[in-house]
Amino acid sequence: MSKQKITAVAERELEGFLRENGYELYNIEFVKESKNWFLRIYIDQANYEDGKYISTDDCEKVSKYISAKLDELDLIEQNYYLEVSSPGLDRVLLKDEHYLRCIGKEVDIKLYKGKDGTKAFSGILKSFEAGQVTIVSAGGIEIKLDKEQISKTKLKIVF
Repeated sequence: MSKQKITAVAERELEGFLRENGYELYNIEFVKESKNWFLRIYIDQANYEDGKYISTDDCEKVSKYISAKLDELDLIEQNYYLEVSSPGLDRVLLKDEHYLRCIGKEVDIKLYKGKDGTKAFSGILKSFEAGQVTIVSAGGIEIKLDKEQISKTKLKIVF
């Protein structure tokens, strides 16, 4: 079965369970690393609030549920490792809603190709509209980047 179909089925099976338990699916991937396959499921609180994070108990609860469902469906032919975790404090912003949720937070952005002599930018995420990311650097400079230019955006951990 294809990687896309496996992730789609897992996502479908998780949908109701996550909603009922106050979680949401942040990301899901089925990848081969070296000789091993991994089904990685990243969950977050459905009503994301600062200071309210996913616990190991939350991950265990979701892991037990989806493991039983996947065993019942028996759709993954190869051996694999199931990992359920939070996206982390320094989470990668993948979807439009991730960007929108993080407006006002500090981010680190890396580009595919350099702009103004650099491929890395840091600042406060000011806005995300029509595929364009706007950040304000520490020097107060507003920087606009098309999402297609961005290879990775991560939340910056601030202590």
